[in-house]
Amino acid sequence: MSFVLDNSVTMRWFFGDGKPQEINYAGKVLDAMKKNNAMVPATWGLEVANVIARAEAKGIVTEARSGAFLEMLEGVDIEVDSATFAHALTGTLQLARRYNLSAYDASYLELALRLGIPIATLDEDLQKAAKKAGVKKFV
Repeated sequence: MSFVLDNSVTMRWFFGDGKPQEINYAGKVLDAMKKNNAMVPATWGLEVANVIARAEAKGIVTEARSGAFLEMLEGVDIEVDSATFAHALTGTLQLARRYNLSAYDASYLELALRLGIPIATLDEDLQKAAKKAGVKKFV
């Protein structure tokens, strides 16, 4: 089964930090990707790059560590949604307004709704919005 992969889960893989249940959830999602493909909005790559660039600038991680992480991401089945932009100023904007989300977070919810698939996220606001919108959390 496909699911939408939120950047909050991706960054748990990168940093390996957070509450034990969050780290455990992120690990389960990564394990599930051996059998399931993850869908991401086109904004996902920019979010990943932004977090990595900021972490490197702050000296939290090295460029070598980031490179190893990016190689790992190339080895998992992540499919980028080519229609993200087409929905940005319509459905995504409406969801951002309705659930008080950033447009970035709303793009994950929009994708899950449009494809009728669950979402893997650790973002509390996105989890609440998904529940209200009838989108299941990937487990």
